[in-house]
Amino acid sequence: MSQYPHHYQASASAQPEGLVSLNGDNLPELNSAPPTVFGGPGDQWSPEDLLVGAVADCFVLSFRAIAGMSKFEWIELKAEATGTLDKVERAIQFTEINLKVHLKIPAGADEGKAQRLLEKAEQTCFITNSLKAEPHLETSITPA
Repeated sequence: MSQYPHHYQASASAQPEGLVSLNGDNLPELNSAPPTVFGGPGDQWSPEDLLVGAVADCFVLSFRAIAGMSKFEWIELKAEATGTLDKVERAIQFTEINLKVHLKIPAGADEGKAQRLLEKAEQTCFITNSLKAEPHLETSITPA
C-alpha cells in the first residue's frame, strides 16, 4: 500500500434531461439517475444507492482484509446496508446507516473471534468513518 494521503478522482456529466454519466480513471462508465422519491425512473443507481452500497462494499472489503491478516478462515459474508435520509433542521442528510451482516464460517471455527473481526471491520471502514450518519451493525454467524 502506498503512503497516505491517497487521492481518488471521479467526474459526472449530464444533459438537461436523462441519465448522469459517472466516470473515473480506468473504470467502466456508470449511469445514475435520481431515485423514484425524487422523480427518477427507479431503474438506475442513484447517488443515495451508491453511498449506501459503498458502506456495504467497504465493510466486506474491510472484513476480508482483517480476516486475512488474522489468518481467519471464512466461507461467505453478506452485508445488507440500509440508509435513512431525513431532514435535520433545514438540511437533508443521511441520519442512520444500518448494516445487517451474515457470516458463514467453517464448522469448528471460533465464533467469538469471528464476532470480534466483524466489529473491527465496522470500526475500520473508512467510508463509514467519513460520514455524519452513525452506522449500526447487526451480525449473525453460521457455522457450516
